Amino acid sequence: MLRNTGSSAFADDDLSVAVFARLDRAIQYSETSAMGRKNFYVYILASKIGGTLYIGVTSDLIRRVAEHRLKLVESFTERYDVAKLVYYEQFDDAENAIKREKRLKKWNRSWKIRLIEEHNPNWDDLYPGIAGPP
Repeated sequence: MLRNTGSSAFADDDLSVAVFARLDRAIQYSETSAMGRKNFYVYILASKIGGTLYIGVTSDLIRRVAEHRLKLVESFTERYDVAKLVYYEQFDDAENAIKREKRLKKWNRSWKIRLIEEHNPNWDDLYPGIAGPP
């Protein structure tokens, strides 16, 4: 689990409000920077240290991770509670990002873990650092 809040529904409501606020900012940022250069991201989410991994690609990392965290779509990440951003790479074009995503998905698990631990040895959640305060 990403946080230890006990069984309080209030804590879950606080998290949802914070993630929605970040998601709203991400959408606003995406709309205001549409005229600028677009970036693409390959990212890895984890359920916990050494836990289940998910690899994806997106043009809006903040929005996409927020969607995973809020479980807005029934998916692998919802089923396995994979919502902790532990690694990402930035690309200037979609083609190279998609190629990298496909390559990483073919890697064996130990290579993926080594990649994460080279850049994020404690498996810290990187999302708050890129999304900003709630």
